[in-house]
Amino acid sequence: MTESSNTNENELRIAVIGAGPAGVYSSDIFLRQLKKLGEELGLGTKARIDLFEKLPVPFGLVRYGVAPDHPSIKFIADALEKTLDNPDIHLYCDVEFGKDVTLDELLARYDAVLFATGAVKDKPLGLPGADLDGVYGAAKFVEWYDGYPTGAREWPLTAENVAVIGGGNVAMDVARELMRNADDLKAKTDIPDNVYEGIQRNKAKVLHLFIRRGVAQAKFSVQELREMEKLPGVQLIINEDDFELDDDTIEVAGKDKLTRQMVEELFTIREMAEDMEDDGDVDFEGNPADRKYYVHFNSAPTEILGEDGKVKAIRVERTETGADGKMHRTGEFTDYPVEAVYHAIGYKPAEAPGIVYDEKGAHLANANGDGRITTAADGGEVRERLYATGWAKRGPVGLIGSTKSDALMIVTNMLEDLAKAAEGGRVAADRDPESIDRLLESRGIKPIDFAGWKKVDAFERAEGAKEGREHKKVIDPEQMRQLAHA
Repeated sequence: MTESSNTNENELRIAVIGAGPAGVYSSDIFLRQLKKLGEELGLGTKARIDLFEKLPVPFGLVRYGVAPDHPSIKFIADALEKTLDNPDIHLYCDVEFGKDVTLDELLARYDAVLFATGAVKDKPLGLPGADLDGVYGAAKFVEWYDGYPTGAREWPLTAENVAVIGGGNVAMDVARELMRNADDLKAKTDIPDNVYEGIQRNKAKVLHLFIRRGVAQAKFSVQELREMEKLPGVQLIINEDDFELDDDTIEVAGKDKLTRQMVEELFTIREMAEDMEDDGDVDFEGNPADRKYYVHFNSAPTEILGEDGKVKAIRVERTETGADGKMHRTGEFTDYPVEAVYHAIGYKPAEAPGIVYDEKGAHLANANGDGRITTAADGGEVRERLYATGWAKRGPVGLIGSTKSDALMIVTNMLEDLAKAAEGGRVAADRDPESIDRLLESRGIKPIDFAGWKKVDAFERAEGAKEGREHKKVIDPEQMRQLAHA
């Protein structure tokens, strides 16, 4: 036996399901922590991580869940790519867990399996009229404008008056894209042609964003608010009364740095909105605005009203929010004429075959949020060698950055458990690193590896360069496969 294959048989084997930020960060942190602590824990310092992704390309949420005009996304994608360019991390895109490979097959070949699956479904709206024609979940719209491989290719942007429901960053993204100028968006992003043409035909002239709680309880990031401030041709309109915060509310908001910064930015927007009105209904640059964007706090939609099966208005109840964040209804209702309603009230993270799902928390069942998978949603026994991180662990809350702190905690738990296991953590029976490749090949599955992804990326850059852009997204999964395997 050669020395290198002997080393290969001795390395720890970890399978990670999902090559989005949660999966990539966890892989990186696992290798770093193992180098740092492996000797002391009796685990050695060598590991091989195989990263399985059901889509033909990596990066999950960064590529397909965030609006294309986020400047920071490029930096995150670059950082994730650097991590994947590591000889100890092997990328297997276009391989779907539960369909192309089972849990038992992974457990036979890997010492631990970590679920870092994201979310592609919306939480249901649950309002009367939610099934009317013209009511859309944010997830499907995001899939369209981000060119998700199996997403819609056309989107009906025929409504002149539009409502968006939600008090978080996804609601902000959706509202901003609906108010976007197509040429401005194309110049600065990687949107494909079908999205550019769709937004060019967008008829929306008036948009209402409804947030159930008050200014101090919204969940917007400062970056989202700053992007909202710079929309060409769009006048921002707010209700002055929403900004009359009592001393208790100001005190509570001031205790948390991020909340304080958000509230300060919202007050900046209030001043901008006043200036826009005073200067004759203009946009942020002082040019005449042809679209109006209303931001309504303390406004809880209660019903979507229809006619002939189509949306014609949304009924909204005024609320009051105390300093403790508790919301009270006032019984005052207003109907707003709209022809489309988008709801961004949260995602439902994906289920994983063979793993219990916690419906209440909307995540995979895990012990006290420590990432160790359990046999039941409420307590249950810990299942050995199975872990969850990111939204799969905690549900659809937190920004991309939150996945880093998650990953460190889960990796620490994984290393602790592996150190207690027999054989120095090397518990998988099949230790041949090529065994997984033979299994997939026997099923006619051709994974796309990191080199394959680089070919797709190079093509996207070349296509973008033809139009003076950095990137232009490929959206057809078959084309991705052809490029990757060329």
